[in-house]
Amino acid sequence: MFPKRTTSNPKHRFAKSPAKADLERLAKAVQYGGNGEHKRNPGDFGLPPPLGPRPGKTLCDGANIFKRKLALKLLKEGIRRGLVSEQARNGFPQNIWAVSEEGVPLEAQLENRKTGAYHGYPMLEDDAFREKVIEKWGAFHE
Repeated sequence: MFPKRTTSNPKHRFAKSPAKADLERLAKAVQYGGNGEHKRNPGDFGLPPPLGPRPGKTLCDGANIFKRKLALKLLKEGIRRGLVSEQARNGFPQNIWAVSEEGVPLEAQLENRKTGAYHGYPMLEDDAFREKVIEKWGAFHE
């Protein structure tokens, strides 16, 4: 078994020029599952908070994300803006990024490649990819 990662992934890359039609299809297909390890307050996610928080896990609470509807909205907006990873599984990007209303960069990770379900969390403070996410999010124009 591999130890859990406590640093950012240096291999993260945005997909190169995804087609708008592909992004629209993907945004309609994705779901938000959630993960209790990233929640102190589970809000309406239907997840129990962890019994013992694990060191290194970032909490959605810090980004003021307590509603599944908001998490799904951010996931879909990240797709719409093209913040999807180059790496994909069964047609779903391994990662999708977004930025909360408070300016917190978020990362969602594919948890079920058959259903397209993701769970998300705030990016680590020392993750150099954070700045790329913020820049691309802010540069988006319809």
